[in-house]
Amino acid sequence: MSSTSWPHGPVAVLGAGPVGQTTALLLARWGVPTVVLDRRPERDPVGSKAICQQRDVLDVWESVGAGARIAAEGVTWTTARTFHRDAELFSYEFAEPGRPAFPPFVNISQTRSEEILDELIVGEALVDLRWGHRVVDVAQDDDGVTVRCETAAGPVEFRAPYLVACGGARSDELRRLLGVSFDGHTFDDRFLICDIRADLPGWAGERRFYFDPEWNPGRQVLIHPCPDSTFRIDWQVPAGYDLDAEVASGALDARIRQIIGDADYEIVWKSVYRFHSRCVDRMRCGRVLIAGDAAHLVSPFGARGLNSGVADAENAAWKIAYVGHGWAPEALLDSYHTERHAAAAENIAVTTATMDFLVPRTERQARHRAEILAAAATDPRSRDRVDSGRLAEPFWYVGSALTTPSVERPFAGRPPRGQSPAAGPGVLLPDAPVTTPGGGRGRARELARDGFLLLTAGAVDAVAVRDAAGAVPGPVRVLALAELDPDGILTEALDAHPGEVWVVRPDAHIAAVLTDPTMEEITAALHRAAAHPVTEGGEPRWRTTGEPARSRPSGTPSTAPPRAGSTTRS
Repeated sequence: MSSTSWPHGPVAVLGAGPVGQTTALLLARWGVPTVVLDRRPERDPVGSKAICQQRDVLDVWESVGAGARIAAEGVTWTTARTFHRDAELFSYEFAEPGRPAFPPFVNISQTRSEEILDELIVGEALVDLRWGHRVVDVAQDDDGVTVRCETAAGPVEFRAPYLVACGGARSDELRRLLGVSFDGHTFDDRFLICDIRADLPGWAGERRFYFDPEWNPGRQVLIHPCPDSTFRIDWQVPAGYDLDAEVASGALDARIRQIIGDADYEIVWKSVYRFHSRCVDRMRCGRVLIAGDAAHLVSPFGARGLNSGVADAENAAWKIAYVGHGWAPEALLDSYHTERHAAAAENIAVTTATMDFLVPRTERQARHRAEILAAAATDPRSRDRVDSGRLAEPFWYVGSALTTPSVERPFAGRPPRGQSPAAGPGVLLPDAPVTTPGGGRGRARELARDGFLLLTAGAVDAVAVRDAAGAVPGPVRVLALAELDPDGILTEALDAHPGEVWVVRPDAHIAAVLTDPTMEEITAALHRAAAHPVTEGGEPRWRTTGEPARSRPSGTPSTAPPRAGSTTRS
């Protein structure tokens, strides 16, 4: 393995799906070696699976070298259209402050995304991917996790400081071993999914959702464009639906032709799904963090499954790295549960509301839906109540214990569909092209993901900022917006005011916005963002696992992790 300052053995990652792949590659950015264990004998590239990759997930993947490749191969769409029968009710395009590197959504099969991530893993010496390892037991003590596996060659055992469990929806045995519940709801209706390849001019570039079309009366149809002239069509079908019988009778061909007409087509993949809405009660179990579908399941209307799983991976990776490197206390891992469980709860609430509208479970709900759809043809206010799925968006950590609230920048609540909240504590940093400290060109979020970032606006107490940055462990950058952002794009997206200091976390979320702060206020915000305790007198202190409390003299440069970026102070 590559040389690394990581003081422990490799972290174990269970599951080589996109969440596990992302976790391992992100940990490698922080100099953390991993062993990735998957029960399958090899990759099984079957079906499109999760196709809709959100802009902020592409940003995460770009930090490991995959985002631009996935975006270039995928189909970009910027418009979401919703129809009732044959009448369009509304459409909206996605807005984002700043100048993002990627479009709002890119459609590409999960299979292809996994292939690209696999190529990066092959070239990453800090990631050891092992197929054919079925985990049969997980045991923990104060020093680490013991993972026991069954393989074709016999039983094997791994010792790891931490385990990230992202083995997918069928992780029942692991959840049992960890003693976590997986409560929720399973929907009776099925959904038929067909990937078809056809020449359909004018269909690319937008997502279409149909309520009660004449070719699927009483139910819904969703159509997404994909690469290589492929289209993903989802039909809501009754609980007793039989795909094999429909294929044999020719009814599936008739179903497809009702949508595409006489165009020639080829079925690339087809399947029937039953959707679930479930979440574990704990996402941190000692030294085990649960992520992705192993932790939460939601219906796909809104594309919140894989996208949320990648956000889990990033949250887990930087926190394991900070704790393991000795830059943050164990309490930081508790915030993984509180932040990502809250994100899962919101995703479940949003998608459950959508499913209640799509698949009414009571007569009252059915009447309510029928009334809204009928009124939406002429009443703009009723259109706002039509729920065809609120599409994936990052979770805003405004209520996190790591976030310092701001009276001047309170969170205004969930914005309208397709909009982003104003920049402020808890919100993801707007992205924009910037001038790097070396005079080159880069992007704001690239800089943010190298450690903690302090952005200064206008005249601030430079000594206070520099001393605060030097008083915390781990990599910290201090950058002046005037030098970083000569075109003013990022400054405008932030609506930054003179005298402000913006504290940005290693996952590019804003931790604090401080106005004319003292060194103690900046230090407190930094420490809060990494779960360090702060004494009543304002003097920060931190404790690393297995080590006494330690400090670093003010102004001493911090040591950046391997390949995660250097520390710059200005």
